[in-house]
Amino acid sequence: MSASILPAVPLGTGGPLVGAQGLGCMGFSEFYGPTAPDEARRTLQIALDLGVTMFDTADLYGDGDNEGLLGPFVRAHRDRVFLATKFGIVRRAGEKSWSRVRGDRAYVRQSAEASLKRLGIDQIDLYYAHRRDTSVPIEDTVGAMAELVQEGKVRYLGLSEMTGPELRAAHGVHPIAALQSEWSLFTRDIETSVVPAAAELGVALVAYSPLGRGFLTGSFTGTQGLRGGAQGLSAGAQGLSAGAQRLSAGDVRLTMPRFTGEHADANAALLEPVRDIAARRDVTPAQVALAWVHQRSRVHGLTVIPIPGTRSPGRLRQNVEAATLTLSDGELTVLEPLAAKVAGARYADMTSTATARE
Repeated sequence: MSASILPAVPLGTGGPLVGAQGLGCMGFSEFYGPTAPDEARRTLQIALDLGVTMFDTADLYGDGDNEGLLGPFVRAHRDRVFLATKFGIVRRAGEKSWSRVRGDRAYVRQSAEASLKRLGIDQIDLYYAHRRDTSVPIEDTVGAMAELVQEGKVRYLGLSEMTGPELRAAHGVHPIAALQSEWSLFTRDIETSVVPAAAELGVALVAYSPLGRGFLTGSFTGTQGLRGGAQGLSAGAQGLSAGAQRLSAGDVRLTMPRFTGEHADANAALLEPVRDIAARRDVTPAQVALAWVHQRSRVHGLTVIPIPGTRSPGRLRQNVEAATLTLSDGELTVLEPLAAKVAGARYADMTSTATARE
């Protein structure tokens, strides 16, 4: 496959045109091991040159540092960049862990003002509620977000990890342009009620972790670990499988059941059909996995925008090429059973996810 420029798709019914694939920027600041700001800046520019226009961040990532990293890039290309950020997850001071979710009016406004300041811009293109604050009616949270639209501080509203009923309730207060949830060959929970609701309402589905946090790239091989990964482990990570020990001490995947112990081995074995298709097509397993997500748009009748994250310009180019790769009906049939066989939950604690509330 040769390098290509991404086609543009509408962000839901009546929404703006954005690149058919976005870039998840979380890993530029933390969670997946050591970071390299200079490489991140190069990757951002290459993404834009390839037609990526939606760049996804959150105030959680790097405790605001990720927004600060993106700020100069966004300002330099303000007419081309569609900037999405999120609020709602409250971190513990000085720690990577978080203590609670907030969706009250005061916090919505406080968070938006802080994000605008860190980014150095006057308006956020797409503002997400990162998680549902179950102590606050979703209508109240979205009502507070809608005030930001009326004031010109936000263009479009989004939700992340919400259920189908929550999306419907929110959309009744103010149009929701996009709903962000995990969606991949390994994770298809949202197809039960979230995707049908989004299709009915004309809401775009932004798929985060479309590569299963790297598992679907084929680089994670169970007890063999991530090839080339660092060997060091924090004291809290002792006792994990040999596969997990290939991850660096700062890698959040050390806490995720799918990457540890017997789960890791079982999930690695599921990749054989992905690798077989990739070999026959002369593409990578990651490209097969991303092509599958892109084709959910045709299957379910809504805009689907995957936002794979990468810090590598080379992998970025491969990801972009996957947007124009079409899998055959036979290949889709082979891949269909994978999600039902995946071992382990997405997170060690699923209480803040839509799945826990469905």
